[in-house]
Amino acid sequence: MTPLFRWIGMLALAHGVAGTAAAAELTVFAAASLTQALQEAGRVFQARGGQAPRFAFAASSTLARQIEAGAQAQLFLSADQAWMDYLAQRRLIEPASRVDLLGNRLVLVTPAERPLRQSLQKGWDPATLLGANGRLATGDPAHVPVGKYAQAALTRLGSWPAVEPRLVRADSVRAALALVERGEVPAGIVYQTDAALSKAVQVAGVFPAESHPPIVYPMALVAGASGPAAAQAREFHAWLRGAQAAEIFKRHGFTVLP
Repeated sequence: MTPLFRWIGMLALAHGVAGTAAAAELTVFAAASLTQALQEAGRVFQARGGQAPRFAFAASSTLARQIEAGAQAQLFLSADQAWMDYLAQRRLIEPASRVDLLGNRLVLVTPAERPLRQSLQKGWDPATLLGANGRLATGDPAHVPVGKYAQAALTRLGSWPAVEPRLVRADSVRAALALVERGEVPAGIVYQTDAALSKAVQVAGVFPAESHPPIVYPMALVAGASGPAAAQAREFHAWLRGAQAAEIFKRHGFTVLP
């Protein structure tokens, strides 16, 4: 065997070993708004003898499409029902494992150095907050859950026609929050749990719960997973529904659903 072919063979072997190792890891895809809470939950789960989860955080839409494309994940937590439904319709989750795990609230935030209060009721005029040229950041309503909730709430209040042309459509709730933190926009719509994490923003108002569909985080096992990682995913799935995980989620501001 020539040195070149020997090197190619060794590279292929190394790639195969790495792929096998990756497949054995517990990989969890989760909505960006769950980042800090799940990272803490993962550390506690590991401390009690479970495998350390490997997390991928992004918009639920992005993660669902990656699972559809064959990404190696064993557990999925979405920020809305629609993207879990998307996978269910394609038979990419285990239906019996689907549970509604958490709830949240939708809030309007502004930079902390410019504190304002807004009454988010029917007829709310965003011009009082945004001024003549200001824009409002939230997730892209075309696919990001927080943007869908925001569009529904603004539509219910009668404010959507005024906001739509001034909307900054971020690719995740954390990206929208960052725009407000940096002062690039005068306001944003995010989850209450995200606002609580940042000292650079303050809550200007809380949207009425009846102004948008309930904010629910469903969780389900990804279909077709097998081996040690799949077994760990089932254990982590069960643990996330228990009392110890519930305390973590509550501490991060989530509502734990029965």
